[in-house]
Amino acid sequence: MERISQRIYSVGVNDTDKVLFEGLWPLPYGVSYNSYLVVDEKVALIDTVEGGFEDEFIANIHEAIADRPVDYLVINHMEPDHSSLVSYILSRYPSVKIVANSKTVPMLEGYYNVPAERIHVVSEGSEVSLGGCSLKFFMTPMVHWPETMVTWLQAENTLFSGDAFGTFGAVPGSIVDDEGTLSEYKDEMIRYYSNIVGKYGKPVQTALKKLSGLDVMRICSTHGPVWENEVAEVVGLYDRLSRYEVGRGVCIVYGSMYGNTAAAAEALAVELDALDIPYAIHDLAGNNSGELGISGALRDVFKYDTIVVGSPTYNNGIYPPVESFMKALQARLIKGRRFYAFGSYTWAGTAVNQLNAMAQSMDFEILGEGLSFAQAYSKDKCDMAAVAALCI
Repeated sequence: MERISQRIYSVGVNDTDKVLFEGLWPLPYGVSYNSYLVVDEKVALIDTVEGGFEDEFIANIHEAIADRPVDYLVINHMEPDHSSLVSYILSRYPSVKIVANSKTVPMLEGYYNVPAERIHVVSEGSEVSLGGCSLKFFMTPMVHWPETMVTWLQAENTLFSGDAFGTFGAVPGSIVDDEGTLSEYKDEMIRYYSNIVGKYGKPVQTALKKLSGLDVMRICSTHGPVWENEVAEVVGLYDRLSRYEVGRGVCIVYGSMYGNTAAAAEALAVELDALDIPYAIHDLAGNNSGELGISGALRDVFKYDTIVVGSPTYNNGIYPPVESFMKALQARLIKGRRFYAFGSYTWAGTAVNQLNAMAQSMDFEILGEGLSFAQAYSKDKCDMAAVAALCI
């Protein structure tokens, strides 16, 4: 438990045991499930935490308010990493009223069999008074589920933002940021956005415009640090990510069965180094995929303006890990990227053409017909200096 301000307590937990978020995304640094108490004449709990942390969660709440009841449980987002303990809170605090919007109601009933009479339904601009202060609610649909909303505490210029502005990574010390926190968490914030929220750039832009009139001095997200010192920088980063705005550089992504496509990728990295072009390189194949795999590659797609993808021809198509990456790009509606494809084949080279077709379907700028080479990699077959020059 940490007291953040006169009225606000952080009562969430860190999870350093979970290996995959949503069963998909690696967590090398863990993740936090943030929950907050707003304490006034009445007490509001903003979201719960993942199941399995009941004892720690209730101990944090008790440390903050002792035996006082929780009057309201505000549900900003129904994803189970934030709502798993709804039934537990209802049992511990029998008089608590759930505050949620109309799209949340069927989810509460479906997940936790919560009767409608336990729910106070709010809509855009609704307020709930806690006595000396009030909570106000704004709907932010598809950031990143249809029921998501944010909660505004005007008395402290604080936005309880749900998953928005969140990051991967546990927060082992104080949850409140300092001037170096964003640089520490920036890669994990971009990875979180690209992996989880990346498809929903338009809804994020809509939400940012809606909330732009608020004088936000503190952001309390459901994952990662509480932002106080770097609010403007965090909002600016989210704005750029949701507009698919990137800097100069190359994200090299490849899969390789026997090392030939890998050799071409590594040769390209050497040539980019020589030209002083920023780049990241990701091997997606099997045991060589590293700890982040597609997750890290997507992060760097949200950093750099050029995507270079390598795949051997496999069963007359794209090598499956690489195809999965391309489908992940399509699912995230990635815009405004340049694209180049390369890869090896043994008797029929089709992967490069199919990669180009997928890139064209996303309206990427195709930098050339691609490089499809037969059998083993060699410098004679693969002029990676020429490919690097296309990336300038």
